Amino acid sequence: MSTTLDHRSVRLHGREIAYVIGGEGPTVLLIHGIGGDWRTWEPVLDGLATKHHVVAVDLPGHGRSMKGAGDYSLGALASALRDLGGALGIERATVVGHSLGGGIAMQFAYQFPERCERLVLVSSGGLGPDVGLVLRLATLPGSEVFLSLTAPAARSLINLISSAGRALPLRAAPGTEHYARAFAALAEVDTRAAFLGTLRGVVGRRGQLVDARDRLYLAEHMPTLIVWGERDAILPVDHGRAAQEAMPGSRLEIFENAGHLPQLDDPRRFIDVFEDFMATTDPSAFSIERWAELLRSHAEPVETGHRPAVDG
Repeated sequence: MSTTLDHRSVRLHGREIAYVIGGEGPTVLLIHGIGGDWRTWEPVLDGLATKHHVVAVDLPGHGRSMKGAGDYSLGALASALRDLGGALGIERATVVGHSLGGGIAMQFAYQFPERCERLVLVSSGGLGPDVGLVLRLATLPGSEVFLSLTAPAARSLINLISSAGRALPLRAAPGTEHYARAFAALAEVDTRAAFLGTLRGVVGRRGQLVDARDRLYLAEHMPTLIVWGERDAILPVDHGRAAQEAMPGSRLEIFENAGHLPQLDDPRRFIDVFEDFMATTDPSAFSIERWAELLRSHAEPVETGHRPAVDG
């Protein structure tokens, strides 16, 4: 049975945020990675919407959402999602994040644990220093000039190939199509500025700058599913294995024949794994008392020396 998915947008704090919404049931909030948009989840949306109320957002600076100068830090993006949920009347959701979106999902659960029922991390950022060379190179000085010269030509080539594909029985692999579309979008000045502003907040020339591993113990109360592609060339699968060990009660699913986009490489398995996770876990019952207890148990006193008295 096909589910109707609507494309909508809302203006919050003067900035337009676009999203796709549809289905009925418990809310599932889907967060794409850097350079992506709601289409990161397109092959699984109909399947998820048969049992859930799905919201696939275009993050600020991405897709059809407003671009240009702005705060693209993880905290600001998590707050934007909190405000979007408030505007849509969504009190709680299972939060699903891919790549950068996984880092945002963890930040959302950290800042607003009372609003997060479950956490699903798909090839997530923020779980180790390693990241693909291409993204590290894009943070270097001069990358904006390089992108401004190459992205328009790439967009023209991709449009040509797309036109040929409509006339011939040709179709690029889902992952290839995703990366090509993301790169071509950088031909636009505002999209390019948002991309680099977002990227440089989380990645440097030596790797990822943001690391959530020191706070993973706070997810003790949060049902968590980690999904990774064995062949991920952007973020290594070992990040997922280490995160699973550090997050009590979490579940790890590795897709052997998938890369950085397991939901595109094997959408049927992704839906099956997700639905099983939803059926076998209860929503988080957040407790401020338990949260404070966890923080106290991991707090380490710092020894301070006594300042010598000074005679007046």
